[in-house]
Amino acid sequence: MIPLEKSKVSPELKKLEKKLRNRVGKAIAEYNMIEESDVILAAISGGKDSFAMLDILIALQKAAPIDFKIIAVNLDQKQPGFPEHILPNYFESLDIPYYIVDKDTYSIVKQKIPEGKTTCGLCSRLRRGTLYSFAESIGATKIALGHHMDDIVETMFLNMFHGGKLKAMPPKLRSDDKRNVVIRPLAFCREKDLIEFAQYKNYPIIPCNLCGSQENLQRQSIKAMFTDWEKESPHRVENIFNSIKNISPSQLADSTLFDFMNLPIDRTEARKAYEFAEAEVSSTNIDDSMIINVTKL
Repeated sequence: MIPLEKSKVSPELKKLEKKLRNRVGKAIAEYNMIEESDVILAAISGGKDSFAMLDILIALQKAAPIDFKIIAVNLDQKQPGFPEHILPNYFESLDIPYYIVDKDTYSIVKQKIPEGKTTCGLCSRLRRGTLYSFAESIGATKIALGHHMDDIVETMFLNMFHGGKLKAMPPKLRSDDKRNVVIRPLAFCREKDLIEFAQYKNYPIIPCNLCGSQENLQRQSIKAMFTDWEKESPHRVENIFNSIKNISPSQLADSTLFDFMNLPIDRTEARKAYEFAEAEVSSTNIDDSMIINVTKL
């Protein structure tokens, strides 16, 4: 892939690139994803999202008021037929430091997961463990992953529908052992914009042969639901994402986040008027029995 010459960049690409950069910049600022002297391990899978993330991070690095490094890292999972030359050639065309990490997770997944079952869960755990370990070995302070807004919202619905949990993927995450921090710079970006951007940029996309022929039916079902929603309400996914940024624990049902057990009434202060609550009631129409009944209710 040869970077586009400035003279050949279309107005549509410039507009889309500006939109994506603004959204990435907003996510970075809002969650303090990148700080002075950070070393960012940019995990590049060969898919459209990670290519776009790397592209945008490099552009922002040049204009940023702080100094940070970007190291591209690809995990070669030893999938049969994986084109080993593509990513090294691409990274060298960008003139950035990079590593190709050889780890045969393919064989482990194929050995552990029965034929026809979803491989994504185990595969992602093995990748994450490898990246965590490698990040420490090269002194990386952050690990950047290419998950976008649609991924985050889809994950929330998958956890709700199939796991009985209200959780998604946060824009910034510290690992359980506190040794690594994961950032998702594309958290505010929509997948449809990234698809269009990748088409403009003509990235050398590498398909995942491990599960490329095995659709994750649960996630595909969620994607189909989103597609229908987009036809009715184009901003529904954004609204759902905004809802996970604006949580009211007292309006949910998790007693570990809100103390539902102890909610004493406090009427010591003067009451503010309740909206539309002051009904006109004739005192001559109220007797003791009605008061008792109201109290029981």
